[in-house]
Amino acid sequence: MTKPRPPSVAEQRARQQAAKQQREAAEAAAAEEARRRKRRKRLLIGRRRDRGRGRRRGRLVRRGQPDEVQAQCVKDDVVVEDKYCDESYARSHGGYHSNGFIYIGGSSYRYYYGGSSVPVGQKVSGGSYTIPKGANVTTKSGTTIQRGGFGISGSGKSGGS
Repeated sequence: MTKPRPPSVAEQRARQQAAKQQREAAEAAAAEEARRRKRRKRLLIGRRRDRGRGRRRGRLVRRGQPDEVQAQCVKDDVVVEDKYCDESYARSHGGYHSNGFIYIGGSSYRYYYGGSSVPVGQKVSGGSYTIPKGANVTTKSGTTIQRGGFGISGSGKSGGS
């Protein structure tokens, strides 16, 4: 029986490169599959969450109840005490109200609607500076800013002779 010759250096190097390429291809395929699974899971979770929101909104519309939204007074995206967004407080301290902002002593304050409720001194997130239409908007201190529903808006004066 003849003994096979040992592989040459070039053959050994080629085998090592082929094995390395196979390992890298397998790792890349596994990483791609993990990315796909993660993306699919996120999409499914998002769809479930959206479906729940739609049902919740549907129930509220059927009941005729507006959404409840909490407003937080902020200065530069940081929560401050509610009193700084109160027009009467601003006037009593030499400030004024204009275009949704309250100006007191060179600082501007405004309401941030929705989002997570955070303590004074923390940054706000998850909400908006736009007041939601048709929602009951209250502050942390319980002051009602806007009543929701299909109400009548006007100056409160009635015409007549």
